[in-house]
Amino acid sequence: MNARQLPLGLRWRSHQRLDAFIAGADAHALAAVRASAEARSDAWLYLHGVHGSGKTHLLIGACRLVLEEGRNARYLPLASLSGSCAEAIASFGAERRELLGVDDVQAVAGDLDAERALFDLYNRARESHAMLLFAADAAPAQLGLQLPDLVSRLSACTQYALQPLDEAGRREVLRRRAQQRGLEIEDNVLDWLFTRQPRDLAALMELFEKLDHAALAAQRRITIPFLREMLGN
Repeated sequence: MNARQLPLGLRWRSHQRLDAFIAGADAHALAAVRASAEARSDAWLYLHGVHGSGKTHLLIGACRLVLEEGRNARYLPLASLSGSCAEAIASFGAERRELLGVDDVQAVAGDLDAERALFDLYNRARESHAMLLFAADAAPAQLGLQLPDLVSRLSACTQYALQPLDEAGRREVLRRRAQQRGLEIEDNVLDWLFTRQPRDLAALMELFEKLDHAALAAQRRITIPFLREMLGN
């Protein structure tokens, strides 16, 4: 789980960088995360919002920036762990001045061992002057946590409620992602997609990855006829 032991490209998607985050209404949250990652602020942050609002992007982007500057950072995705959350959290050290990104805090709700482990991590990080960034799908008091002290600690963080991007923002994300791949997506193609496919950003990004791979394999551009073939009428 140590982020420094794996090449970045094998673990995180290339677009998950702070520079690639389209903030929309979340410019203040982006600025706060960047300040923490650049060691210009000692505020601990708690980001919350619905799926696809950018929480994971910001946490990974912060960790990536810190690592690329030669400092220590680690990322812990609680909802996607294969084993015990409590054991993973307990083994997640808090070295001096490193940045720790703890994602999907809601995954520990109701698991007292995991909640206690997260509470202990919080305290260890304070003692070692590490920086903690949390992300979850709701505010601390709304997660259903059983440990009042953990709710209190998380609530003491500076909180940002992330807002999903509007359609213009989601279109811009897809355009930028396409440009990174050397592709050009025309407006009429985006119009077709946005009227026929799920519009939340996470689903759109997953769909784009599939379309990109299919277009590359077929040596074709992403056009409306291509979309009709791939996705049906």
